[in-house]
Amino acid sequence: MMQSEKQKHRGDEEVVKELCLANGVSFENIAHIGSKVSSLEIFFSGFPRMVGLSFFPRLCQFTILGQDIKHIEGLECCPLLRELWVVQCHLTGLSGLQDCLQLEKLYLYDNQICEITNLELQINLEVLWLNNNCITQIKGLNTLQNLKELNLADNNIEKIGHSLDPNVSLQNLNLSGNKISSFKELTLLARLPHLRELALKDPTSTSNPVCLLCNYATHVLYHIPGLQRLDTYDVLGKQVKEAAESTVMKKTMYYNMRVRTAQRNLAEVRLSLMERKKTMLQLPGECIRTLNHTLKSLEGELSKVPASCKKPACTLEDGSTRAVEGSIDRSDQTTDISRDPAVEHKILNKIDALRERLVPWMRRLNEIEAWYERGLTQATNMMEHTVQFLLMELESVGNIRLEEGCCTDLWFTSCCDLLHSRFSHSDFKVHNIAGIKISRVIRIHNSALRLRFEDKLHTLLASEESISSHRNYRRRLEYLFYIADPEKNSEREEIPCILEEGFKTTEQNKALEREGAIPLSNSLSVAEQPRIEHALRQASQDESKHSTDTIHFRHGQIIVSKVFVGHSVPIREGDPLDRSTYPKAYSVYRNVDTKHRTAPSEERPDSTNTHTGPECSPRRRQWFVFDHELVLPEYIIYFEYITTEDQEQPHSKGIDESPSNDIILDREVLNMEPVLKPQPRLLSLDDKILLNVARANVLSQITVLNLHGNSLRKLKEISRLTALRHLTISFNEFTHLDDISHMPNLKFLDASYNRLVTLEGLRRLGQLQQLDLRWNKLTKAREDTAVLRKHTPALLKLDTRFNPWIGSKTVRMITLGCLTTLTHLDDMMVAEQEAAYAVLMAAGSKINQASLLAHSSTNRDRPRSLSLLSTAQLLCPLSPAPRGLTRELELDWTAKITVLNLDSQNISKLINLNKLVNLRWASFNDNDISKVEGLDGCLKLEELSLNNNNISTLNGLSKLQLLNKLSLDGNQLSSLDPSALDRLPNLSFMSVENNCISSVHGIQRVRSLLELYIGNNQISTSRDIYYLKGLTNLIILDLYGNPFVEKLENYRIYVVFHLPSLKALDGIAVAVTECESAKDMFGGRLTPDMVAEKLGHSNYTDIAYLTLQSCSIRMVDLSPADMFCRLCSVNLDHNNLTSFSGLIYLPNIKALCLNYNHIESILPRRKAPLTNRQILFSKVHSSGYGQQSPSKGKGETGPLEPLMGSLEVLHLSHNGISNMANLQLSRLTNLKALFLQGNEISQVEGLEGLHQLRELVLDRNRIKALADNSFIAQNVLLELHLAENRIWELNHLDPLIELRKLFLGMNKLQDITELDKLEVLPSLTELSVIGNPVARNSLHRPAIVLRLSQLQVLDEVMITLEERTRAELFSADPSTCCQCPGASLPTTVTNLPGLLSLMPQNIPLRGTTISGGLQNFMHGQDNLPSNVDEAQPHSTSKYKKHRLGNAVRSGQADNTFRHVQITRSNLPTTGLLHDGNRVIITYPSQEQDSRFPNGGKPPPM
Repeated sequence: MMQSEKQKHRGDEEVVKELCLANGVSFENIAHIGSKVSSLEIFFSGFPRMVGLSFFPRLCQFTILGQDIKHIEGLECCPLLRELWVVQCHLTGLSGLQDCLQLEKLYLYDNQICEITNLELQINLEVLWLNNNCITQIKGLNTLQNLKELNLADNNIEKIGHSLDPNVSLQNLNLSGNKISSFKELTLLARLPHLRELALKDPTSTSNPVCLLCNYATHVLYHIPGLQRLDTYDVLGKQVKEAAESTVMKKTMYYNMRVRTAQRNLAEVRLSLMERKKTMLQLPGECIRTLNHTLKSLEGELSKVPASCKKPACTLEDGSTRAVEGSIDRSDQTTDISRDPAVEHKILNKIDALRERLVPWMRRLNEIEAWYERGLTQATNMMEHTVQFLLMELESVGNIRLEEGCCTDLWFTSCCDLLHSRFSHSDFKVHNIAGIKISRVIRIHNSALRLRFEDKLHTLLASEESISSHRNYRRRLEYLFYIADPEKNSEREEIPCILEEGFKTTEQNKALEREGAIPLSNSLSVAEQPRIEHALRQASQDESKHSTDTIHFRHGQIIVSKVFVGHSVPIREGDPLDRSTYPKAYSVYRNVDTKHRTAPSEERPDSTNTHTGPECSPRRRQWFVFDHELVLPEYIIYFEYITTEDQEQPHSKGIDESPSNDIILDREVLNMEPVLKPQPRLLSLDDKILLNVARANVLSQITVLNLHGNSLRKLKEISRLTALRHLTISFNEFTHLDDISHMPNLKFLDASYNRLVTLEGLRRLGQLQQLDLRWNKLTKAREDTAVLRKHTPALLKLDTRFNPWIGSKTVRMITLGCLTTLTHLDDMMVAEQEAAYAVLMAAGSKINQASLLAHSSTNRDRPRSLSLLSTAQLLCPLSPAPRGLTRELELDWTAKITVLNLDSQNISKLINLNKLVNLRWASFNDNDISKVEGLDGCLKLEELSLNNNNISTLNGLSKLQLLNKLSLDGNQLSSLDPSALDRLPNLSFMSVENNCISSVHGIQRVRSLLELYIGNNQISTSRDIYYLKGLTNLIILDLYGNPFVEKLENYRIYVVFHLPSLKALDGIAVAVTECESAKDMFGGRLTPDMVAEKLGHSNYTDIAYLTLQSCSIRMVDLSPADMFCRLCSVNLDHNNLTSFSGLIYLPNIKALCLNYNHIESILPRRKAPLTNRQILFSKVHSSGYGQQSPSKGKGETGPLEPLMGSLEVLHLSHNGISNMANLQLSRLTNLKALFLQGNEISQVEGLEGLHQLRELVLDRNRIKALADNSFIAQNVLLELHLAENRIWELNHLDPLIELRKLFLGMNKLQDITELDKLEVLPSLTELSVIGNPVARNSLHRPAIVLRLSQLQVLDEVMITLEERTRAELFSADPSTCCQCPGASLPTTVTNLPGLLSLMPQNIPLRGTTISGGLQNFMHGQDNLPSNVDEAQPHSTSKYKKHRLGNAVRSGQADNTFRHVQITRSNLPTTGLLHDGNRVIITYPSQEQDSRFPNGGKPPPM
């Protein structure tokens, strides 16, 4: 022994010598100089053990590299050591550091360490490198609060967990080269507040599986915003962080929208179930009502029998005396009326029979209610699964996706076929199951699990040497079923875990005391057996609850997984299911055989017959797979078992069958003797009637009063019956019980089968013990029970069933908590525990110090979590209360509260919140709050949730200016208060679904809104969309369930058109094609909504003038037209109309201005083939394209049907019109003024039907000549404008016998003889030929004056008596004409003897230019003069000469509305200004009300 110690000592001495040699230290003087050495290092060899360190007591740094060291030892003599390197050695554990308390840096990489231990005392450690070891779990670092750098790269770590939470100083973390595959693990790193550098895929290491997932960097940067470097990238830039924030925000909004869609779908299912339940309840309800009515009538008759003759109670089959439906307590009834005992006996028998008939109907009500609850529960479970899946997708940032299948998907059909093929009828025959119905299939897309499965499979195949195994590995791939065993697992928790992380490992299963392998099967019956057995046991234990469903396991779900069973062997009974038992097998199996084997070769001696049946085969197996990585979940199938009865009655399932036998039995009982005669109904009461009904002499003697079965609504003077003890008022029409008050002796009150909506008004019934309120209209349990608590302190029995209570599930607890004296409620005895719990719940319904402490938090920052929970819901469960109830509270403890979550606390009022001055996030969901009050002191509130309360107004929110999220779903809101919303400038999220809102008016004030959920309200008009147009930031909108959504055709693209910023509508993303369709269909469409938007109101019946210029309108759809009954003038200049479109339906329109459009015809003309746009428009009502012209077919020349009978003035200038006939103007039979200037017209035609036309303007067109039918029907035309055309001859004017003004300026008239043709116009008083070649002839003016004797104005100059005399002289002596050039246009007065005194001075004509729109059009009811002599002009005016080439063309529309009904006093004249606009010429003596009844001013618009 001594020898070995000597050898060891010599060996240690050699090691120390090697150490000294490597560091330049003299071994001989080590005793003297060793204490001065602070740093040592040794590389590659020569130091197999850590010895000799006692010579270096002041050692601060020690580096060992490439040695064969198994353990750290010998450091107990180095208390000053600060830095230790033991690298590339063979360390297998952490030990020997307990004395190095000043250690700051520890490098132990490239070793074989499997577990982090023995570091509890290294509290000063700042750097720890354990990379390239065999570590599988992060643990043992709890005390290292000063740790700043941690390197755990290249280990086998799969989960991070909360093990790093204590390391709050950590700044640099390297986890590259591990097996982290879940984003959830990375989320946990957000708890490290100082983390600045994170590496998960360092270039020197392999990547973690999570790094291969999409949105990896986005997820990390969002959850760790303080990060400066991720892997090898600098992420300090603000733009990178903002991009991550934006991406997460969009995803959160998207999934929030989808979750709400799932919840809305549940609401639809609930509504559908409610509707069907209501239908099914009709027959039982009517039968119960009939039976009860007869029963109470008989009881009323029986009440007249002496008390000694009555039955004491109703005895049931079990001997109990519990009251049943319709039974009442008659123990205190008295009467002085006697009756034949035989009749009394018959009455009692019939009462008993009626009560017996009530029992099956009540049972049927319970069955219907149970059916409804089952359906709702199933729908709720499906919705919860959907929401759970969506949240999983959100948390994984899309790397887990659950795809809903439909019958058009090939994989959906394949899954259905697979499950049906694995279903054996004989296995379920004992349960009367005939088949299965698949209701839902979900495809699982989990990138991480698929990568893991494929990597593992490739690794296994690569390790197998056989080439044939590579070729045949697909034969060992199976699709197997997994169903969670309800005895061992919680299905609600396990299935999401499997979808997200896969199946548990063998070690995890053993830790949970489960089998060490994953149980799978290829048979539905084998997989379902544990669940079925568990359900049957549960049903047998709970026999008290009667269920109408004979299958207690009707609905199921199964996971279909792709499994590589590999080398599989039969299970050996008695051996544990463990990989160690079957070292060479990937899986084991158990055959589920039958007596009749079809494949004997498959038989194994060790197999066990766990299930037998005629259809079983040896291929039906149960597998147990050891490696969880070889099981890939791919599908979830939801299915339902179908019974034989379901197949026979697939629709009713027996629950809504017509119980004809019960109806027959009811009829037999109702017809039993005695059959009471109908009594006259009482409509009111007085003293005489009361005494007669009660068979009493004085009112004070009445103790029992039965007023059943009348039509009473009031009980005036009933309180005078002070002795009344028993009152029955069932089957009346009471809505309130105000008259029943101050009755001190009343003990029994039956008010069933009325119309009570409230108990408010009930007063001072101190002795009331029994109250029946069944079958009424009561809705508010809290308010009504508060009335009873105050005014009925002795109440013992209360029945409130069959009322439409709001929140019916909580009614019982609310009632018991308020009415503590009750012994029976709703025909059920109140248990002591139930009453105590209700009282406890009621006590906690007020906000006090205890509730604030228990449900609050002091967190300053919102957790960066991908969750859809509100901040209050997210923080309160995670953090403790600020102070414990047993500790002394600080004075300002309320000021530290930032989070408050008081969901489901039965709160009725918001009180005691004023001191929460720093409250930022609050939630009060699922309470009974009726007002938003008490929040005035919470000025920092950012999120407020008040879902499922009874709030009816937004008052109380005006001071919360920092509020950015507001949720008020499921309340009683009827409107959105603009005054409240106007003071919420930061509101970005608002949800008011499931309210009674009829309009979104007021929402336009919240311009910061991004998300608006307002579905399932009462919005009925599409005009409300215009209130949303000002919300330019709005990207998510939900209007689903509002009435106008169903009524409005093309609703979706209508909303998309008006709100182009939307990204999602009603839970569905807005597609690009929808945006294009919206532009095509609604772009430029004039609708009532657009009118309301432009005018700011929707009082369409008050609109008389409408001006919408330059609005890009291309169609008109003002329907229904009756709404615009007062509209008489419309100005749609500068738009894109091609026809009158919907304008033709306006009933009273008189003036229409359509200048600067593209009018082709009154009605749109169909062209073949139709364009795609026209096909689209044809689907929209009132667009015009869908209407057929009433004109006759080809070849027929009959007149067209007249249109727009009230139209008098029409402006169509500058429309590019080339063919007047195509316009179909003849259909406007009442037209009096027509303006067509500035078009491309070459021929005057199509005016045959305009017999009332007074003024026609055709200036600036391309007319060369007039045809014989141009003016064939215009015999009352007074004014014709043909200036600036190409006319060179004047023919066919003879029909214009009433024409008074003719303007032919700027044409091509050359020959004076053409002007002679104007002699056919006997009424012509004004003519203009300025700018024609003929006007250059010096003789044209005298010649015209001489020819046209009635002419008064020529070329805008009055014809004087002197001029007419001179013309006659010139005609007599032609030479005079030659001597006087220029006489045709005199500019000075010519002194002729004898004529000077007769010639007046030239007075300029007074002109008014009219432009600027519809507002200048005047409406009068004046008449035209019958002849020209009635208009005597008194003055003249000159216009400057102008030529067509020098004329300035105006960019504005020729907007003059000309009313042609002129007063009989004077006739104004018209002319053209240099800019092309019209002018009205009047005279000094004329009254200006002929065209402008407002004194020359345009009417207001």
